[in-house]
Amino acid sequence: MMDGPGWPAWGMGWGWIISFLLIVAIVWIVVRITSQNRSLKPPESKSALDILKERYAKGEIDKDEFDKRKSDLQ
Repeated sequence: MMDGPGWPAWGMGWGWIISFLLIVAIVWIVVRITSQNRSLKPPESKSALDILKERYAKGEIDKDEFDKRKSDLQ
């Protein structure tokens, strides 16, 4: 027997369970995706001295400029 187009009689009894499980699965997927984005740590802010040391290590500034700027910072 058919209750509707393409649905057997038992389909309506199980239909709400399947729909409920589908909604639960979608909510779970959305929660997982959004919680992964929140768990990422924000980038650490570097101090001015750390940036200065990096610039010196990269060769962007020479020793004299490094020492002058370091004394300005301290």
